[in-house]
Amino acid sequence: MTVLPDDGLELAGEFSDVSHEQWQRLVAGVLRKSGKDVEGPEAEEALSTALEDGLRTRPLYTAHDAAPESGFPGFAPFVRAGRAEGNTVGGWDVRQRHTTADGPAVLTDLENGVTSLWLAVGGAGIPVSALPGVLDGVYLDLAPVVLDAGSDTEAAAQALLRLYEERGVAKDAARGNLGADPLGHEARTGQSYDFAPVAGLARQVAEEYPGLRTFTVDALPYHEAGGSAAQELGTSLATGVACLRALTEAGLSVEQACGQLEFRYAATADQFLTIAKLRAARRLWARVAEVCGAPRAGAQLQHAVTSPVMMTRRDPWVNMLRATIATLAAGAGGADSVTVLPFDDALGLPDAFARRIARNTSTILIEESHLARVIDPAGGSWYVERLTDELAHAGWEFFRTIERDGGQAAVLRSGRLRTDLATTWAERSKKLAKRREPITGISEFPHLAEKPVVREPAPAPLTGGLPRVRRDEAFEELRARSDAHLAATGSRPRVHLAALGPAAAHTARLTFASNLFQAGGIEPVTEGSFEDSGTTEACLCSSDALYEEQAATAAAELKAAGATHVFLAGRPGEYAGVDAFVFAGCDAVAVLSATLDRMGVSR
Repeated sequence: MTVLPDDGLELAGEFSDVSHEQWQRLVAGVLRKSGKDVEGPEAEEALSTALEDGLRTRPLYTAHDAAPESGFPGFAPFVRAGRAEGNTVGGWDVRQRHTTADGPAVLTDLENGVTSLWLAVGGAGIPVSALPGVLDGVYLDLAPVVLDAGSDTEAAAQALLRLYEERGVAKDAARGNLGADPLGHEARTGQSYDFAPVAGLARQVAEEYPGLRTFTVDALPYHEAGGSAAQELGTSLATGVACLRALTEAGLSVEQACGQLEFRYAATADQFLTIAKLRAARRLWARVAEVCGAPRAGAQLQHAVTSPVMMTRRDPWVNMLRATIATLAAGAGGADSVTVLPFDDALGLPDAFARRIARNTSTILIEESHLARVIDPAGGSWYVERLTDELAHAGWEFFRTIERDGGQAAVLRSGRLRTDLATTWAERSKKLAKRREPITGISEFPHLAEKPVVREPAPAPLTGGLPRVRRDEAFEELRARSDAHLAATGSRPRVHLAALGPAAAHTARLTFASNLFQAGGIEPVTEGSFEDSGTTEACLCSSDALYEEQAATAAAELKAAGATHVFLAGRPGEYAGVDAFVFAGCDAVAVLSATLDRMGVSR
């Protein structure tokens, strides 16, 4: 045994060892003061947080929280990284998305930190015929190009291959992805296109272009339809397996087929869940490759995109922070490529400033935060390892249900997948409505006087298939009603906040009520009398003790002054004259919608 020298830096040496049971007893003592009489494991469970997919995060993880061996970077099961060096050589690929034929914007991105291009081609995006112009001045042997062309994939792919030939790009220097994704396109539009032509194209690419891939396994349609992390994993595996079947039927080996796939996932501001999802995705695909007889081909190539679901239309500046956290998670999770959606992406075409901030988000994390200098920086964390394992099992189980029902195409066409995703989103919507999942600037700390950010309209997204949801949608509807009322009448709907007692007694609940009502576009009035507020709604704000003494009298006075509805900021109780209660955990959307209805604010 090695004896370390005494350097005077002994850690916690003056304290005796503490057991897990002792910690649980301390937790139970604290909970008992709040009225929860629990002991032992039940005390620890009381501090746990329920996630989607039946997962729970606990307050404490230790070495006893076992997880399967995660292996080494670049080796099966590829949990730690798909390549032995991870992203330590130059960082991840900074991939910017473009939806219009704006060649100067493309060049500006490439000159200022972007390392690959993601082009929406065909349909309402960039015309196939405009590809040469968009890529004019682009060094195609240095900047990988990824296409997203839907039913125009074959035409767009052939156009790109012709460009490589015309510009003298050596076949072994071409990099990127032709973007074939028949099932993803069907999920978006409800319309399918044939695997066979693009599978034949993949055979040509596999033989002639070693650095090029043909298929994208895009899990974003399922994430954007409200799916959970496990559902995103399960659908990506099922889609990947469908691609393997099509490619091997076209004459490719399993190894060649795996080499033609790139997987795309959403990165959200839930950093640990994103890290675990990317690590679990690599483990699961390694298992698929192993079962298919090609374990060495199981290194999943990953493209992470900051979540469109989390982007808000009000107070869009906060999206910069959301995207930063999501990008950090994508990098820490080992994504090979990362696309940071500009903060104004939900509003229309991003401007030059927004694109600059988007590309610089990755640059700061790579160059200044040195995030890419460490392979699998979250590895070894008991929490992350356990979450990765639990999420992998949940994702695998959802994948198995899809396969039992006939595969990805079958569950898409039967409507089963739509139902599963809708059920998940409905449960999450309840948390959003109750502000259990807060949205900064929307359901928490809204700013009614903020000037809207206006952008040029973007090309219309593909529709006809699965829905696209956003976290802010319920509150956005309420705010839109308030905006219309302001435009029609010159003022917003209002509520009078009646503070009882000294500031120390009412400030906390006054702030809470003001925040809540503004989330629905209702302007709080705190100065002057009720008669001067110009509203028929009022809310009492004070402490529980003062409510017992004054609430009934105050409510009666407000009713006598013309109030038709009186709220009380606090937990429900028996107070004469009080019509409803607002409190942490109440259904804010339902409360605010009903309030606007009573005020005559049209839907």
